[in-house]
Amino acid sequence: MGRKRELISNGNTMEDVVGFSRAVRVGNFIVVGGTAPVDADGRKVGVGDVFMQTKQCLEIIKSALEQAGSS
Repeated sequence: MGRKRELISNGNTMEDVVGFSRAVRVGNFIVVGGTAPVDADGRKVGVGDVFMQTKQCLEIIKSALEQAGSS
């Protein structure tokens, strides 16, 4: 018997264009895909500012993990 695979999306339009999910949950495992510092509309965040880019990426990852049921 296989486990259910849950695909996690944050609604970024590029997910459909290139065919990836922000994260995937199977059982107790959650895997997060590569993350770029973009906003909900796909615009770059923090150009030239590595702190802001890192902060944006971590916020995207945090949101995906919470959506997948992690705490």
